[in-house]
Amino acid sequence: MSPTLTAILYTLVPLATAYAAVLDQRHAAVVPEQPLITPSPTLQDAITKTVHRRNILDDVKGEVNGILSGLGSAIPSYVASGVPNFFQDFPVGQDAQKSLGIDDDQVDALPTSVLNIPGYGNWTDRGWNLRFHGNVYKQPQTSQEKLNELANIFLIDTDIKDLAPDQQAQARNLTASIFVLQQDDENVTFNLRPAPTAGASGEQGGGGAVTPNGGNQQVRFPYPTTSQGDFDAFVQIESDGLANGNSTSDIQRLNVYTEGSNIGNATAYLVPPTGFSIISDIDDILRITKIYQPKEGLLNSFARPFVAWKNMPEIYANWSRSIPDFHFHYLTTTPEQITRNYMDFIYKTYPGGSFDTRPLNFSDVSATLSIRKFLLDKIFETYPKRKFILIADTSNSDVMKAYPQMTKDFPGQVQCIFLRNTSATDDGDKFPYDTSGFQDLDKNTYMFFKMPDDLKGLDIQNGHCLNTTIPQNLTFSWQGLPFGLSKDSAAAPRYAMATSWMGMVFAVGLAAAFLWV
Repeated sequence: MSPTLTAILYTLVPLATAYAAVLDQRHAAVVPEQPLITPSPTLQDAITKTVHRRNILDDVKGEVNGILSGLGSAIPSYVASGVPNFFQDFPVGQDAQKSLGIDDDQVDALPTSVLNIPGYGNWTDRGWNLRFHGNVYKQPQTSQEKLNELANIFLIDTDIKDLAPDQQAQARNLTASIFVLQQDDENVTFNLRPAPTAGASGEQGGGGAVTPNGGNQQVRFPYPTTSQGDFDAFVQIESDGLANGNSTSDIQRLNVYTEGSNIGNATAYLVPPTGFSIISDIDDILRITKIYQPKEGLLNSFARPFVAWKNMPEIYANWSRSIPDFHFHYLTTTPEQITRNYMDFIYKTYPGGSFDTRPLNFSDVSATLSIRKFLLDKIFETYPKRKFILIADTSNSDVMKAYPQMTKDFPGQVQCIFLRNTSATDDGDKFPYDTSGFQDLDKNTYMFFKMPDDLKGLDIQNGHCLNTTIPQNLTFSWQGLPFGLSKDSAAAPRYAMATSWMGMVFAVGLAAAFLWV
């Protein structure tokens, strides 16, 4: 089997599928830091008052069909969501246990661990409500030989033994985090303490937040974990020593320690009702991932150290220093099992902030496409008086649909939209992107940019989001189509587009034929 042809096939198959979905739509129109580990302190008098629980799976069902109909169900999930296809359908429960070859008695003997995702809290007339979310699991002791075998399942045209030693180690660690055993019907207790620091914002303390004078307390999560080990709900906490949200503009940091687990720690943020928040994607905007090149995307996520994209840390550090009480929220649709690396990278490189990831329940195409919009809606609804800056890149088709839609669903709350045009800066990005959602927006409220420096000097607080020296070149239709196709070429005979499409299918088929010889 030729490695070159294997690479060609992996490149052409998703590309052909994506183009097919785009052309179908066109024809029809003509006719989604982890803080330092420290021992968990023990406090008394646990709080159990609950504000409301997030019923994610029930709430999201109504959004799925609309998103799929807008994007076209033939678009691969990793194209539509910015999540590589190799980060889909991870084994859970009995499937993971079977893959590891361990029995129930061995599982019972394992200690319980917790993935505690940095949360955000809001102020209501009853006080502070803090969102706790994450996953409870057990981590089997798996041999290096077995981890190598399992890691090779995810590697494209690469054997783990061909990687450098440090990359082998990272691949094994990530594989181990995938093959964990989620624990259902578990009760979780958290200890809260003032957080002295979080993130790498370039300012003392990290991020646009302060250390509160109090907040020490214990909180028992009021619900058992789901069938896949998840927990996610807002819980009312005591305001003892915390500044009231209606009397301060400060964002207050709290360390959240999971009782009985040395790795279940996170930092939470109590965010007042008014001010500015940024909701930032991570892949191909804050770090080099190359989602649009499957082999590279996998190696950059699975084996290679995370690397910041150019000088984006400088841009975020400046925003943290210059925009008062700026709340950073990182939203990635990467599955939660593998997000420890993401959180560690962010907290070492960017301002500290809260996180959203894709829960285990969201594993198929429909859920992947819907989760980003759902999580965006939830944070907007949580802070109806705050203004938001949204930032991502054009390789996320769900972003291209969801971000402009937020301006319509939540009038007056979207301050700026910034999108890195990956196809203009990386010739490896061959996927088209749809700019039609921006047609009716104020042109000063969004910008498609190429380099981080394009974001310098913008008066974000006053809504000046466009660097007029950066050409926008929007057609308000599908852009980046193959063979020079664009809105302007729509009048070309339909058979010409069909011929181009069939030529790509033939190329893929030819590559496949060689591979199977």
